[in-house]
Amino acid sequence: MEQEQIWDVDAAQRYDTPGDGMFSPEVLGPTVDRLAEFAGDGRALEFAIGTGRVAVPLAERGVPVTGIELSLPMIDQLRSKVDEATIPVVVGDMATASAPGDYSVVYLVYNTISNLLTQAEQVECFRNAARHLTPGGRFVIELWVPELRKLPPGQSAVVWHSDPGYIGLDTYDTLRQHVVSHHFRFDESRQARLTRSPHRYIWPAELDLMAQLAGFQLESRHADWAGAEFTADSRSHVSVYRLPLER
Repeated sequence: MEQEQIWDVDAAQRYDTPGDGMFSPEVLGPTVDRLAEFAGDGRALEFAIGTGRVAVPLAERGVPVTGIELSLPMIDQLRSKVDEATIPVVVGDMATASAPGDYSVVYLVYNTISNLLTQAEQVECFRNAARHLTPGGRFVIELWVPELRKLPPGQSAVVWHSDPGYIGLDTYDTLRQHVVSHHFRFDESRQARLTRSPHRYIWPAELDLMAQLAGFQLESRHADWAGAEFTADSRSHVSVYRLPLER
Protein backbone atom coordinates (compact mmCIF):
# COMPACT_ATOMS: atom_id res chain seq x y z
CA MET A 1 0.00 0.00 0.00
CA GLU A 2 1.14 3.55 -0.74
CA GLN A 3 1.42 5.94 2.20
CA GLU A 4 -1.31 8.14 0.70
CA GLN A 5 -3.68 5.16 0.84
CA ILE A 6 -2.86 4.45 4.49
CA TRP A 7 -3.12 8.01 5.81
CA ASP A 8 -6.43 8.81 4.14
CA VAL A 9 -9.42 10.80 5.42
CA ASP A 10 -10.68 7.95 7.58
CA ALA A 11 -7.27 7.41 9.20
CA ALA A 12 -6.82 11.14 9.84
CA GLN A 13 -10.22 11.44 11.50
CA ARG A 14 -9.52 8.45 13.75
CA TYR A 15 -5.89 9.29 14.53
CA ASP A 16 -6.30 11.64 17.49
CA THR A 17 -7.13 10.09 20.87
CA PRO A 18 -6.95 13.14 23.20
CA GLY A 19 -5.61 12.29 26.65
CA ASP A 20 -5.14 8.60 25.83
CA GLY A 21 -2.42 6.39 24.37
CA MET A 22 0.28 8.38 22.59
CA PHE A 23 -1.74 11.54 23.33
CA SER A 24 -1.62 10.95 27.10
CA PRO A 25 0.19 13.54 29.25
CA GLU A 26 2.71 10.98 30.50
CA VAL A 27 3.75 10.27 26.89
CA LEU A 28 3.51 13.77 25.41
CA GLY A 29 4.93 15.68 28.37
CA PRO A 30 8.48 14.23 28.32
CA THR A 31 8.51 14.32 24.49
CA VAL A 32 7.71 18.02 24.33
CA ASP A 33 10.02 18.84 27.25
CA ARG A 34 13.03 17.25 25.58
CA LEU A 35 12.36 18.68 22.13
CA ALA A 36 11.92 22.16 23.59
CA GLU A 37 15.28 21.75 25.30
CA PHE A 38 16.93 20.74 22.02
CA ALA A 39 15.30 23.63 20.12
CA GLY A 40 16.54 26.22 22.62
CA ASP A 41 16.17 29.64 21.04
CA GLY A 42 16.03 28.14 17.56
CA ARG A 43 13.39 26.56 15.35
CA ALA A 44 12.11 22.99 15.10
CA LEU A 45 11.19 21.00 12.01
CA GLU A 46 9.02 17.90 12.27
CA PHE A 47 9.20 15.31 9.52
CA ALA A 48 5.78 13.65 9.01
CA ILE A 49 4.03 16.14 11.27
CA GLY A 50 0.67 14.38 10.90
CA THR A 51 -2.16 15.92 12.90
CA GLY A 52 0.24 17.86 15.12
CA ARG A 53 0.26 15.54 18.14
CA VAL A 54 3.72 16.83 19.14
CA ALA A 55 3.99 20.01 17.08
CA VAL A 56 0.96 21.76 18.59
CA PRO A 57 2.02 21.49 22.26
CA LEU A 58 5.61 22.26 21.26
CA ALA A 59 4.48 25.45 19.52
CA GLU A 60 2.41 26.32 22.59
CA ARG A 61 5.68 26.23 24.53
CA GLY A 62 6.95 29.05 22.34
CA VAL A 63 9.07 26.97 19.93
CA PRO A 64 8.62 27.98 16.26
CA VAL A 65 7.64 24.72 14.53
CA THR A 66 7.42 23.90 10.83
CA GLY A 67 6.29 20.56 9.40
CA ILE A 68 6.66 18.36 6.36
CA GLU A 69 3.76 16.00 5.64
CA LEU A 70 2.74 13.82 2.69
CA SER A 71 -0.91 13.27 3.66
CA LEU A 72 -3.36 16.06 2.86
CA PRO A 73 -6.07 14.60 5.15
CA MET A 74 -3.63 14.62 8.07
CA ILE A 75 -2.79 18.27 7.33
CA ASP A 76 -6.52 19.08 7.23
CA GLN A 77 -6.87 17.58 10.70
CA LEU A 78 -3.93 19.68 11.90
CA ARG A 79 -5.58 22.78 10.43
CA SER A 80 -8.61 22.19 12.66
CA LYS A 81 -6.26 22.97 15.58
CA VAL A 82 -3.88 25.66 14.31
CA ASP A 83 -3.54 27.79 11.19
CA GLU A 84 -0.73 28.00 8.65
CA ALA A 85 0.76 31.07 10.31
CA THR A 86 1.12 29.21 13.61
CA ILE A 87 2.59 25.99 12.19
CA PRO A 88 3.56 26.16 8.49
CA VAL A 89 3.52 22.82 6.67
CA VAL A 90 5.24 21.83 3.43
CA VAL A 91 3.43 19.11 1.49
CA GLY A 92 5.88 16.42 0.48
CA ASP A 93 8.00 13.39 1.28
CA MET A 94 10.19 13.69 4.38
CA ALA A 95 13.14 12.17 2.48
CA THR A 96 13.19 14.86 -0.20
CA ALA A 97 10.95 17.87 0.59
CA SER A 98 12.52 21.15 1.67
CA ALA A 99 11.23 23.61 4.25
CA PRO A 100 12.44 27.22 4.20
CA GLY A 101 15.02 28.37 6.74
CA ASP A 102 17.42 26.70 9.13
CA TYR A 103 16.58 24.69 12.24
CA SER A 104 18.30 23.75 15.47
CA VAL A 105 16.40 20.45 15.71
CA VAL A 106 14.70 18.15 13.23
CA TYR A 107 12.66 15.33 14.73
CA LEU A 108 10.82 12.17 13.71
CA VAL A 109 8.59 10.56 16.34
CA TYR A 110 6.66 7.36 16.90
CA ASN A 111 8.50 5.06 14.46
CA THR A 112 7.71 7.21 11.42
CA ILE A 113 11.07 6.76 9.70
CA SER A 114 10.09 3.12 9.20
CA ASN A 115 7.29 4.28 6.87
CA LEU A 116 10.06 4.74 4.29
CA LEU A 117 10.26 1.24 2.84
CA THR A 118 13.80 1.14 1.44
CA GLN A 119 17.19 1.64 3.01
CA ALA A 120 18.03 4.24 0.35
CA GLU A 121 14.98 6.34 1.28
CA GLN A 122 15.85 6.13 4.96
CA VAL A 123 19.42 7.29 4.26
CA GLU A 124 18.03 10.19 2.20
CA CYS A 125 15.85 11.13 5.16
CA PHE A 126 18.99 11.58 7.27
CA ARG A 127 20.60 13.66 4.52
CA ASN A 128 17.47 15.77 4.25
CA ALA A 129 17.57 16.42 7.99
CA ALA A 130 21.21 17.46 7.72
CA ARG A 131 20.40 19.93 4.93
CA HIS A 132 17.90 21.70 7.18
CA LEU A 133 20.04 21.93 10.32
CA THR A 134 22.39 24.63 11.50
CA PRO A 135 25.93 23.55 12.51
CA GLY A 136 25.69 21.61 15.75
CA GLY A 137 22.00 20.90 15.12
CA ARG A 138 20.31 17.67 16.18
CA PHE A 139 18.23 15.04 14.43
CA VAL A 140 16.05 13.18 16.95
CA ILE A 141 14.42 9.84 16.09
CA GLU A 142 11.98 7.76 18.14
CA LEU A 143 11.90 4.18 16.86
CA TRP A 144 10.94 0.71 17.98
CA VAL A 145 13.42 -2.18 18.26
CA PRO A 146 12.52 -5.12 15.98
CA GLU A 147 11.26 -7.96 18.14
CA LEU A 148 12.73 -10.80 16.12
CA ARG A 149 13.79 -12.62 19.29
CA LYS A 150 10.10 -13.44 19.77
CA LEU A 151 9.96 -15.30 16.45
CA PRO A 152 10.43 -19.07 16.85
CA PRO A 153 11.75 -20.99 13.82
CA GLY A 154 9.17 -21.17 11.06
CA GLN A 155 6.93 -18.43 12.47
CA SER A 156 6.58 -15.00 10.87
CA ALA A 157 4.06 -13.25 13.16
CA VAL A 158 4.23 -11.70 16.64
CA VAL A 159 1.40 -10.36 18.79
CA TRP A 160 3.01 -7.25 20.24
CA HIS A 161 0.02 -5.84 22.13
CA SER A 162 -3.38 -6.99 23.28
CA ASP A 163 -6.09 -5.19 25.23
CA PRO A 164 -9.85 -5.70 25.53
CA GLY A 165 -11.10 -4.70 22.10
CA TYR A 166 -7.67 -4.51 20.45
CA ILE A 167 -4.93 -6.82 19.16
CA GLY A 168 -1.71 -5.61 17.52
CA LEU A 169 0.00 -8.18 15.30
CA ASP A 170 3.19 -7.82 13.25
CA THR A 171 4.12 -10.08 10.32
CA TYR A 172 7.79 -10.11 9.35
CA ASP A 173 9.59 -10.56 6.06
CA THR A 174 13.11 -11.00 7.40
CA LEU A 175 14.65 -11.32 3.93
CA ARG A 176 13.61 -7.78 2.93
CA GLN A 177 13.60 -6.40 6.48
CA HIS A 178 9.92 -5.53 6.14
CA VAL A 179 7.10 -5.78 8.65
CA VAL A 180 3.37 -5.19 8.31
CA SER A 181 1.52 -4.02 11.43
CA HIS A 182 -2.04 -5.32 11.68
CA HIS A 183 -4.41 -3.54 14.07
CA PHE A 184 -7.59 -5.43 14.96
CA ARG A 185 -10.31 -3.50 16.81
CA PHE A 186 -13.48 -5.22 17.90
CA ASP A 187 -16.43 -5.14 20.29
CA GLU A 188 -18.99 -7.72 21.43
CA SER A 189 -20.28 -8.24 17.89
CA ARG A 190 -18.85 -10.82 15.50
CA GLN A 191 -17.22 -8.15 13.34
CA ALA A 192 -13.71 -6.71 13.68
CA ARG A 193 -12.07 -3.71 12.00
CA LEU A 194 -8.62 -4.22 10.50
CA THR A 195 -6.11 -1.55 9.53
CA ARG A 196 -2.60 -2.28 8.28
CA SER A 197 0.60 -0.37 7.67
CA PRO A 198 3.88 -1.52 6.06
CA HIS A 199 7.28 -0.63 7.53
CA ARG A 200 10.97 -1.27 7.02
CA TYR A 201 12.51 -2.05 10.38
CA ILE A 202 15.93 -0.71 11.31
CA TRP A 203 18.37 -2.00 13.90
CA PRO A 204 19.98 0.70 16.08
CA ALA A 205 23.43 -0.08 14.64
CA GLU A 206 22.11 0.33 11.09
CA LEU A 207 20.46 3.61 12.09
CA ASP A 208 23.83 4.82 13.40
CA LEU A 209 25.51 4.00 10.09
CA MET A 210 22.83 5.93 8.20
CA ALA A 211 23.57 8.86 10.45
CA GLN A 212 27.30 8.66 9.74
CA LEU A 213 26.65 8.67 5.99
CA ALA A 214 24.81 11.98 6.43
CA GLY A 215 27.54 13.53 8.59
CA PHE A 216 25.97 12.97 12.03
CA GLN A 217 27.39 11.49 15.20
CA LEU A 218 25.35 9.70 17.85
CA GLU A 219 25.06 12.00 20.86
CA SER A 220 22.76 9.90 23.08
CA ARG A 221 20.34 6.99 23.08
CA HIS A 222 17.73 6.29 25.74
CA ALA A 223 14.83 3.89 26.09
CA ASP A 224 12.29 6.73 26.25
CA TRP A 225 11.90 10.50 26.22
CA ALA A 226 12.35 10.68 29.99
CA GLY A 227 15.92 9.39 29.69
CA ALA A 228 15.61 5.78 30.87
CA GLU A 229 18.65 3.62 30.18
CA PHE A 230 18.64 1.82 26.83
CA THR A 231 19.29 -1.90 27.34
CA ALA A 232 19.13 -5.15 25.38
CA ASP A 233 15.54 -5.55 26.58
CA SER A 234 14.34 -2.07 25.55
CA ARG A 235 11.45 -2.18 23.09
CA SER A 236 12.12 1.29 21.65
CA HIS A 237 14.66 4.09 21.75
CA VAL A 238 15.05 7.82 21.36
CA SER A 239 18.30 8.46 19.49
CA VAL A 240 19.84 11.91 19.19
CA TYR A 241 22.26 12.59 16.34
CA ARG A 242 24.26 15.78 16.07
CA LEU A 243 26.11 17.59 13.30
CA PRO A 244 29.59 18.98 13.95
CA LEU A 245 29.72 22.62 15.03
CA GLU A 246 31.83 23.34 11.94
CA ARG A 247 31.20 21.80 8.53
